[in-house]
Amino acid sequence: MTLVEAFQNKLQSWKESISSCTKADEDEKGRKTYNHAGIPLATKLCYAIGGIPYQAMNITLGFSFQIFLLDVVQMEAFYVSLILFVTRVWDAVTDPLIGYLVSKSGRTPIGKLLPWSVLSMPMGILSYVFLWFIPHAADSSSVGVPWYLIISCLFETLMSCYHVPYMSLNMFLGGSERDRDSATAYRMSAEVLSMLLAAVMQGQVLRVYNTERENSCMDTDNSVEFTFSTPSPSVSSLQNTRAAFMTSALILGALFFLCCMVLLLGVKELSGPAGVEIERRSSYRADLKKLVGHVSYQRLVLGFLFTSIAFQMALGNFALFCIHVAGLGAQFQYLMLAILVSATVSVPMWQMVLLRLGKKKTLFIGLPIFIPVMIVLASVSENFPVYMIMCILVGISVATLFLLPWSMLPDVVDEFMVANPCCRAMEPLFFSCSCFCNKLGGGLSAGISTMTLHLTGYKTGACSHSGGVILALRLLLAPIPIVLLLVGLVFFYLYPINEMQRVSLQKDQEEMRVKSQNNHDVTISTSSSVKYSTSQPRGFPSASAQEHCTADHNASLDCMLERPFYKPKWRSISNTAVSQISIYQSSPNSNETRSKREVVTWV
Repeated sequence: MTLVEAFQNKLQSWKESISSCTKADEDEKGRKTYNHAGIPLATKLCYAIGGIPYQAMNITLGFSFQIFLLDVVQMEAFYVSLILFVTRVWDAVTDPLIGYLVSKSGRTPIGKLLPWSVLSMPMGILSYVFLWFIPHAADSSSVGVPWYLIISCLFETLMSCYHVPYMSLNMFLGGSERDRDSATAYRMSAEVLSMLLAAVMQGQVLRVYNTERENSCMDTDNSVEFTFSTPSPSVSSLQNTRAAFMTSALILGALFFLCCMVLLLGVKELSGPAGVEIERRSSYRADLKKLVGHVSYQRLVLGFLFTSIAFQMALGNFALFCIHVAGLGAQFQYLMLAILVSATVSVPMWQMVLLRLGKKKTLFIGLPIFIPVMIVLASVSENFPVYMIMCILVGISVATLFLLPWSMLPDVVDEFMVANPCCRAMEPLFFSCSCFCNKLGGGLSAGISTMTLHLTGYKTGACSHSGGVILALRLLLAPIPIVLLLVGLVFFYLYPINEMQRVSLQKDQEEMRVKSQNNHDVTISTSSSVKYSTSQPRGFPSASAQEHCTADHNASLDCMLERPFYKPKWRSISNTAVSQISIYQSSPNSNETRSKREVVTWV
């Protein structure tokens, strides 16, 4: 070898060293950018705006749809109960299925989750408008029941296709766990504002309804002798109310379109924190079994379920209670404004308390406020100032329910991923099952409430009711929701993730992210198959090494061997749940030192 050739070889080795160092610096810079740059404010705002239509439509249906079917369509209470219950159960069941389909879907140029939300929007708007349309002979059970049942189930299915991917998008905005909590707080603030907007609109609609109803009742009192209940106004006398409901539906449909466009144009869906491509091949049943078996998720979801039933039962019957018991039907819109304005202001307040005291302590400060307030509301009648004060306190407690369970859910997802490193891309299933429990609670509360009113003799559209109906409304407002809330608080008390465990989770997540980012061309699937890209021939292992890795991977990364819940010291005790598998380069040169061999590590 001449001196020139030796110099050229030395120069080439220097170039390779500099190139590898530069690439390592770029990888480190990319990791820091993902982990520490945070989520831009504009992205948080656009993400929050995307949640406005779902909550606005839900609050409208929750407060007005029961009254619309009972008093405007004049459908029997039994059929109304049937429609509300079946619709909510259908909505709850479709959420996990939609979540599974989303997790199985492939990526598109705009992401994996966003296409679901965008494509479901047009039909969602159309089905929502049809919900407030009254077909000919709608008061007949053979016409009205199939119409509203089919349209309601279709609407809820389309909204699941919109909302489940939207909720899961929180995990793919980038940033750290604190950034995700901040994005959740922005989303909850926007959703409470949307509920405030919907309440203002429905307040105007109900004011039109109350005016027409009172006029009809006055005309009826002049011609009909008073008994336990006076006849209801005819459908023809509520033309203004029907027009008001349809106008409200069209406005919310336009709002849905605008918010969806803001979400599409303002939010960029990231593929994930690491350069690891995940393929999911496990079955829906296997994924659901792993999910349900996770103890932290069990307790969080059960606490959320019972608490959600309590709040939705109380607030769902609040309109009927104000009209028929408290004598404040004309002031109902102002009471709802007090609740929602208070909740809007309280969400940032609870976010600050959360950062100081932790999520679990904040939850136990905010939720119990609901108990004495409901007792006062059920005991006092025709006292508007007292009701205003109590509604402000209700809003403070409602803000806790809006913010805390959804802020705690990403912690459970992180814990599950640390304990089960081979189980990936399950975020949509986590969020969809949580939505399932929330909607199941709404369905149970609506079905139980309407069936209770039916059994106690509630008369459709009646101007006054018997003592049994009044007692039922009092029970549905306070005693039953309070018992359900106490059960939910017990499950929240048993929720195992505290602040120390959250800090340890973040450290383990960071370690996993750093190690996984060292492998740019590795694809890991939940069926335990490992693929290697041919773009890195120097690090490509031999066939025997691949077989050894796959065998070890199958033996050690079994997702079913899950810890009952996360403990900070479990990593130092055992490595049976998480194995580190190193595959060394099969070097063509037997004299190459081991320090030069490339290592690929999974955690």
